[in-house]
Amino acid sequence: MDLEQFAALLTPEGSAALDAAVRVAGGDPLAAAAALRSAGVPAGLAAAALTQAELRRRATGKFGPAANGMFFTRPGLEQATRQVVADRRARRLRAAGVATLADLGCGLGADALAAARTGIRVYAVEADPLTAALAEANAQAAGLADLVTVECGDATAFDVTGVEAVFCDPARRRAGTGRRIFDPNSYSPPWDFVTGLAERVSHTVVKVAPGIDHALIPPGAEAEWVSVDGDLVEAALWCGELAELPRRATVLKEKLPAAHQLTGSGTREAPVGPVRNFVYDPDPAVVRAHLVAELAAELDATLADPTIAYLYADAARPTPYARCLEVTDVLPFSLKRLRALLRERRVGRVEILKRGSALEPERLRRDLRLAGDQPASLVLTRTAGAPTVLVCRPAI
Repeated sequence: MDLEQFAALLTPEGSAALDAAVRVAGGDPLAAAAALRSAGVPAGLAAAALTQAELRRRATGKFGPAANGMFFTRPGLEQATRQVVADRRARRLRAAGVATLADLGCGLGADALAAARTGIRVYAVEADPLTAALAEANAQAAGLADLVTVECGDATAFDVTGVEAVFCDPARRRAGTGRRIFDPNSYSPPWDFVTGLAERVSHTVVKVAPGIDHALIPPGAEAEWVSVDGDLVEAALWCGELAELPRRATVLKEKLPAAHQLTGSGTREAPVGPVRNFVYDPDPAVVRAHLVAELAAELDATLADPTIAYLYADAARPTPYARCLEVTDVLPFSLKRLRALLRERRVGRVEILKRGSALEPERLRRDLRLAGDQPASLVLTRTAGAPTVLVCRPAI
């Protein structure tokens, strides 16, 4: 979609085409396009409307019902912050007393809209003209145009002296190809500009890739990793007056308002011991935040290998930060022995978890030649450096 096609979608004819596209989308795309053309919708407008209808359908997972009135591009939707995450960040900014915010690299406007919903005045900057136009339209659709101003321009040129806080989400994919950028110096804006914002604005938040190297975290910044329904979705650096502690793991549920937060230094090491009655699989936010030792202390648990983030304990305790399984068998890995054990237990369905193992779960599933009516969980790991498989069942 280009700016001309997007402008056409904003006309009464475009709105009607969008409504028609929603009714026919979701099935055969050729049949849907033919249906719109037979209704008199021009081919270009029909294609743009059908694309938006499909993107809106996909976007409901991130934005809920609000997606039905928003505009998207495929890269923009993929990179947009989930609404549950953006809303929580906005509330934290508002609680810190922030009333004006610059959103540098606003994309489709997910974070700008979340901040505006809390009453923060947002000045959003986006380099791509089409994306900026979509962000402006999304603010209007949300009834927040009086609180969100979108400017198409260079984020590095924006005067941040007139705002109380800055949120920056540097582009981590190459324009045109969509390929991920792993070198922070190749981000847009570049990493030195991004990290320098904290020296210019006392309330600065930077959205970063969840796989960020801890060595890149600026001194004094709080690094937070966020998961939603068990999926690690992002990390953020809270700088200046917003930094409260070194590391935070935030665990969210899409359908529940409460957030669970585990905090710590990120430098502690968990004790090592034998495999015990229960194994805990920590949430990925806990693992990436280097807070496994803090979780081990809460659960009275130990590691069986100092390099693998499975925790073992004598008792099962409910925790939002990990899934707990009861260990029924511990075997040095042997396909023949494992196959025989599962056959004896009449296991026909397995889920396979792994850390520290080179085995491919789907290939192992085929090689096991399962036949039975019982379920089991297999944990492929190492204990004391040796390949090990744990046969497990749900504990809580």
